[in-house]
Amino acid sequence: MNNNHSAEHRPSTSALVIGALGVVFGDIGTSPLYSLKECFRGHSAVPASPENVLGVLSLIVWTLMLIVTVKYLVFVMKADRNGEGGILALLSLAVEKLDLKSKGRAILLLTGVAGAALLFGDGIITPAISVLSAVEGLNVITPVFKPYVVPLTIGILVGLFAVQRAGSEKVGRWFGPITVIWFLAIAVGGIRWIIQDPGVLACVNPKYAIELFTHGGTKAFFVLGGVFLVVTGGEALYADMGHFGANPIRIAWFSMVLPSLFFNYLGQGALVRLKVMENPTIMQNEDFSPFFELFPHWALIPMVILAAAATVIASQALITGTYSLTLQAIQLGYLPRLGIKHTSAHTRGQIYIPSINWMLMISCLILVKMFGSSEALAAAYGIAVTLTMIVTTILFFFAARYKWGWDLNQTVPIVVIALIIEVTFFGANAVKILEGGWLPLVVGAVLFTLMTTWSTGRRLVRESLDRSSPFSQDELIESLKNSERIIKVPGTAIFMSADAHRAPNALMHNMKHNKVLHERIVFMTITTEDHPYVSPSHQVQLEELAPGFWRLTGHYGFLQKPDVPQLLRRAKHYFNFDCNAEQVTFFLGRETVVPSKKRGMALWRESLFSILSRVAEPPGTFFLLPEGRVVELGMRVAI
Repeated sequence: MNNNHSAEHRPSTSALVIGALGVVFGDIGTSPLYSLKECFRGHSAVPASPENVLGVLSLIVWTLMLIVTVKYLVFVMKADRNGEGGILALLSLAVEKLDLKSKGRAILLLTGVAGAALLFGDGIITPAISVLSAVEGLNVITPVFKPYVVPLTIGILVGLFAVQRAGSEKVGRWFGPITVIWFLAIAVGGIRWIIQDPGVLACVNPKYAIELFTHGGTKAFFVLGGVFLVVTGGEALYADMGHFGANPIRIAWFSMVLPSLFFNYLGQGALVRLKVMENPTIMQNEDFSPFFELFPHWALIPMVILAAAATVIASQALITGTYSLTLQAIQLGYLPRLGIKHTSAHTRGQIYIPSINWMLMISCLILVKMFGSSEALAAAYGIAVTLTMIVTTILFFFAARYKWGWDLNQTVPIVVIALIIEVTFFGANAVKILEGGWLPLVVGAVLFTLMTTWSTGRRLVRESLDRSSPFSQDELIESLKNSERIIKVPGTAIFMSADAHRAPNALMHNMKHNKVLHERIVFMTITTEDHPYVSPSHQVQLEELAPGFWRLTGHYGFLQKPDVPQLLRRAKHYFNFDCNAEQVTFFLGRETVVPSKKRGMALWRESLFSILSRVAEPPGTFFLLPEGRVVELGMRVAI
């Protein structure tokens, strides 16, 4: 995509802040619907005594401050690739200065891929639990709605995924104003109860969190599994950084999101303290919702509607983050080519991936039907996110140490403190594994297997092709100079090859079987850089190898989709190389992968790679080659 757009076409900071509220903070902004309730009536609950409420509130406040504010907004969001965030962008920074063949680099790559796979697993739970928790607010109004909670949730989720084709920029514009109203409403609802019990303000003193651990026993430790739910949108916040920019996200957090969450959680705590004094067993009532009880009866229906809208927005953060993560994985060679649509003409990073969209939707619907309630889903939520956050902290250390040159005195304290907090949260969440936490781990393991299989399989295919085509482009040209058996035909032929110097297999097969050669031959290679974006002037590289032979290399960032016709137009603009995509013939090699017991991966993984190869988008479609101008030459490749 063209990144050199004039300033007047770029959204203003205020528009980006509103958009960020509508996309980035939807997940973390709707955590109050279920987080505090889980601490007192979930799988990791502590008794709802006034002292315990203060301790839990203290944990919530300091978790928000240390993980979201300090770790992500202050430190991790410094780790960007030309403004682009996400775990794979951080991975590329972490390994950039490491030796290409070192074991440390290989281990770090596998760690980063595992973190990305876990984030996919989290992405299917967030929409399900967010929307379910909002629709369950109908039970507070009347039990009559109870049988309709799951069908309504399914209907809302289908609608959410159906509008994704409009793009996150438009979705953000639609959702942003609603999110502003949401944050104002939850803040007002919280302040209403803080006024009745101002003693909850004491929770900003961390001594109450310490006292909870000192006197609460093992339950106090496992309540961290519920507390962690307040920051489950933190990783998506970093992944969505490229959509809106770091500064708008920081402005939105400090000006609206953090204050609103603070007031709402404290308001819920005040309400629970007061209600428990009247009825000590009230938290055992499954229809009692500390969040919805914040509001007067006349406001319940509007708040349920607003919560449903806000939770749809909450799902948006993970959906758009998953799109970005998928594109990065494709461009970096960890996933097969998928159909990708850019949804904005002037804002980079705005994409829609239909296959991922519908896979997420189907997975979410299955989860809603399988678990049936937000309380049951909470058991599956959190464990994958804690592992992803741990991976992010590890990658940040290597990026800070080797990419930016920070000394150990700077990096070790930051990383050690973050790891202690996150490993503790993981330990508290580990109890959820048998109760549903296995689900995102299984999803993550499956995706990790797919990603590593695709990456290894591509390497094996390249090695096999290199063995079958031992000539370099220069050697091939030299051998053709005195050849009289090859017939020259008019026109231009472009042979696409993954190796910028190896003679393309498609050319070798064409000469072997057809005995013809076009008067002008272009060897074209598309490369993916370690940067998210490459400017148009640096995307095209042209070199004349010999009369009638050219080498054209297209350079793209890992968040850019290659566009070959556009690349040829830029070759004409920058090098006066006249080559119209509608008038040339593109020759592509079409490899059929044949699993082999003799070399490579385990046979089942080779079979899996073969299946992935068949479902990948055809190269002609992926590179936007004109229909009717492509010739594919098939070949069998044993791996």
